[in-house]
Amino acid sequence: MNATSYSALPSTFRSLHHRNFSAFCSDIQNPGYVDCHSNCNKSTSQASLFLCSDSNSRRNGVFGRPLCVNPSGRRNLVGPAFYSLETSAYDVAALESPSRVAEEKVGVLLLNLGGPETLSDVQPFLFNLFADPDIIRLPRLFRFLQRPLAKLISVLRAPKSKEGYAAIGGGSPLRKITDDQALAIKMALEAKGISSDVYVGMRYWYPFTEEAIQQIKRDRITRLVVLPLYPQFSISTTGSSIRVLEHIFREDAYLSKLPVSIINSWYQREGYIKSMANLIQKELQSFSEPKEVMIFFSAHGVPVSYVEEAGDPYRDQMEECIFLIMQELKARGISNEHTLAYQSRVGPVQWLKPYTDEVLVELGQKGVKSLLAVPVSFVSEHIETLEEIDMEYKELALESGIKNWARVPALGVTPSFITDLADAVIEALPSATAIYAPTRTSEDVDHDPVRYLSDVFGH
Repeated sequence: MNATSYSALPSTFRSLHHRNFSAFCSDIQNPGYVDCHSNCNKSTSQASLFLCSDSNSRRNGVFGRPLCVNPSGRRNLVGPAFYSLETSAYDVAALESPSRVAEEKVGVLLLNLGGPETLSDVQPFLFNLFADPDIIRLPRLFRFLQRPLAKLISVLRAPKSKEGYAAIGGGSPLRKITDDQALAIKMALEAKGISSDVYVGMRYWYPFTEEAIQQIKRDRITRLVVLPLYPQFSISTTGSSIRVLEHIFREDAYLSKLPVSIINSWYQREGYIKSMANLIQKELQSFSEPKEVMIFFSAHGVPVSYVEEAGDPYRDQMEECIFLIMQELKARGISNEHTLAYQSRVGPVQWLKPYTDEVLVELGQKGVKSLLAVPVSFVSEHIETLEEIDMEYKELALESGIKNWARVPALGVTPSFITDLADAVIEALPSATAIYAPTRTSEDVDHDPVRYLSDVFGH
């Protein structure tokens, strides 16, 4: 982010906070994040996100999810793009020399959601999704119902989901696209003088995060950057995957000593913002009257309770992301009207509003005739872009009176985007630190997790 765009941010978005990892205690004591406020240290006015980074390879793949963050309810939007699990702040003077980095065996772990590759995969994929306590957050007394409930929901939803996947070719293209991104990032790093192995770890389908981690062990990686392929951080995405990584690393003697740097979110990076602006600018030219087009940002939704009760920063990061993209467009002389809505809600609970389907109807009623849909929370094409936006929402928009419709493609392997992710990895490498101190055993952690975290994070 350049100085001009930062100074133009609303005051709410300009508050920088030192990181505070006290919120991380809730992951050890309360994996479901149900009692986040009561389990975490209350003095968290400076609390920031807890981030992790991961890599991606053509062998393995996964999307990530966030840990309990900022129990105080304070939203921290602008800050470091990555963290290592160390007490000291990132110190540029302490950066290791390029020659030292070259001697390392660098790994990059890309985290993603995963998706069914065939129609027969749909029901078990849905089961894995809904069995995640970060997706369906049950009260502690009812967590024994997690898997039975996931089984019921997956069976009930499978027929409709299969119809959606059938409409886009019989399965999700997410794994292939993520593999392509992994290879592109590896090549971009090589062009910058960094030799690396890039792994893909999927949260709910093959190749699972666990598979990627085992391959990282077999390859004897000596320094790891974890890179979730979600621009914005949410408990339901990056947080969930990081919780899995934390558990695996805690139980493994080799992994517990592996220097790791975790990138929590990267929506504010200049390369990402400009790449999104490039796609929007190009797609606007497909309209006969580009200046009359409404830019319609559609983001994946999360339950309101995640934001208001668990301190999920997703909504604030999404709003800042849209602000930065529009600032970049305005700097190019593009001042179209724009709006943000949330898609993909599930179940009876309240999700972030406004809802995409309702806003489309309202825009049609207000006389909007040209609309450019921008799937801002997705960097790969999958069912929520190819079927939900391209088919369901397009049909609804046209029925509502919108005459001209287009959609910005997902970033995929756009060169400027891949180059920026490679830069993010390089920037994160020097701060990699072992997640667990070698003097502590997993048994010590189990007996006294709060004391252990206090030792590690200096609180």
